[in-house]
Amino acid sequence: MVLFPAKKNPLVTNSKKSQKIDTMRGNHTNWSGLLLVLTAGVLAACAQMQQPPVVDKSPVPYKQATEMFLAGYTHIAEKYIEKIPASQMAMEGIRGLGSIDPALTVKRVDDKIFLPTSDPEEEPNYFDAPADNDIKGWADLTVKIWSEGRKASPELFNSSPEKLYEAVFDGALSKLDIYSRYSGLKEATRNRARREGFGGIGIRFKVSSKSVRITRIIKKTPAARSGLLVGDLILRVGSIPVVGLSSRDVSDQLRGRIDSKVKLTISRGSEPTPRIFLLERHLIVAPTVKAKINDGIVFMKISGFNQQTSRDLAKKMQHLRNVHGHKIRGVVLDLRGNPGGLLNQAIKIADLFLDHGKIVSTRGRHPESIQYYEAGGRDIARGLPLILLMDGRSASSSEVLAAALQDQGRAVIIGTTSFGKGTVQTVIRMPNNGEITLTWSRLYSPAGYVLHGLGLRPSFCTSGSGEMKNKDLFASIADEKLVRQAFKSWRNTGIYKQAQRSKLRASCPAERRKKAVEVRAARNLLNNVELYARALALAAFDAKKPVEEAIKAPKQNITNAPQ
Repeated sequence: MVLFPAKKNPLVTNSKKSQKIDTMRGNHTNWSGLLLVLTAGVLAACAQMQQPPVVDKSPVPYKQATEMFLAGYTHIAEKYIEKIPASQMAMEGIRGLGSIDPALTVKRVDDKIFLPTSDPEEEPNYFDAPADNDIKGWADLTVKIWSEGRKASPELFNSSPEKLYEAVFDGALSKLDIYSRYSGLKEATRNRARREGFGGIGIRFKVSSKSVRITRIIKKTPAARSGLLVGDLILRVGSIPVVGLSSRDVSDQLRGRIDSKVKLTISRGSEPTPRIFLLERHLIVAPTVKAKINDGIVFMKISGFNQQTSRDLAKKMQHLRNVHGHKIRGVVLDLRGNPGGLLNQAIKIADLFLDHGKIVSTRGRHPESIQYYEAGGRDIARGLPLILLMDGRSASSSEVLAAALQDQGRAVIIGTTSFGKGTVQTVIRMPNNGEITLTWSRLYSPAGYVLHGLGLRPSFCTSGSGEMKNKDLFASIADEKLVRQAFKSWRNTGIYKQAQRSKLRASCPAERRKKAVEVRAARNLLNNVELYARALALAAFDAKKPVEEAIKAPKQNITNAPQ
């Protein structure tokens, strides 16, 4: 389909009646006009012979669609971190219809919005553009253009309302930033399950072309109580055979309403007859914290931040303290590969290790996006040395936690520069129970610098290293003046100085780290009390004590920390 250049044609209007050519002037016949009408009728008849007319059996849900666009446009206009005119977001959204039918081109010329018709020989329809900030006007117009576009586009005609919402909001949000997005009902349900938990049985599984094998059974879940075993093969969920389904489809079958029942047909080992298990779904919140102790050092791997992360970490730390007591001589939090999650959980964990001071602040355009968080006065590690491991995939809430502990002089970071995702997204429930995830504020570390686009600087950089020797790794903080200047530059480079920020990140490139070099470095650093204290003091934002004085103090604090 081709969109013709806009013309100031008085015969083309929004009204179907006024789109007819007036062939009568007074009481005299306009023969040229009549001939034009007859010719157009012949051409139209030919076109109809070539392509049967589309009969609309699924009328546009005007009310529901208008509610959706009005809600979405309103939230974006009010809450997005930068001010966006309704006209700009709506036009991008309307152009998003091109993702359904690339030939459906929509253009704005001055105060007119042009839409092609089903006949390329006809002038395009046009609509009057609402005022720039008339949100309701733009929501109404979006629905009108959708309705008219269905007449010209079979692809648009055959698309569901949900497909429309996805196309429009993807168009409106994609030009804002990569973290603002729309999720339809199914995806939004999965998102809420990751954040808040879901009705399930408590297993992990692996799908192959021939089987669905249980690989893990989470403790204190219906699966653990039922007698299911790791290695069991799932044949059916209810009456549905699962072999050949995708992982997502298997998950959809296993999950359901809390307290509802699900029947599993299981094949176990060499047993000739499948077993039947009837389980009742409970609220399942995926575990995100793994803890172990080795040679007096507590290692905690945090894979994400959901609603139970801080509680699980506190419980595991308290259990280890109860069992091992004074034998614990340090704590390592492994945040490598952690993409983030719930901001409040990162704040709560920072609060678990800090007894005072700022944790993070958020600032945006909407009044509710401006928040300040401070520590509440307890340290579950009771002053034990704390080390964080980070890499190029440590992002968002991981960076909030790390920045708070580093700036406050509570932890030393080993690894690479982090991802640099320093914005906060608010999740907006839509009328169809989908979601808009919208960036609405930036994160500021206790030192006052913007995390977004920069990330955190580790005290000991492992970028590019294989099996780096400790003496080479730890030599990086030998020059006190140089280290202080490096951290000062990191914290004082403004958000709009992209070239300087890129240069800073390049000094310790962000990388994905899975090797044990960071773990060994953490272990060796905890064995060197003086080096740990020096690194801690140099990275702290507002150290009240000189480095040499700080080095002496931890010797007593570490060895005599109350247990």
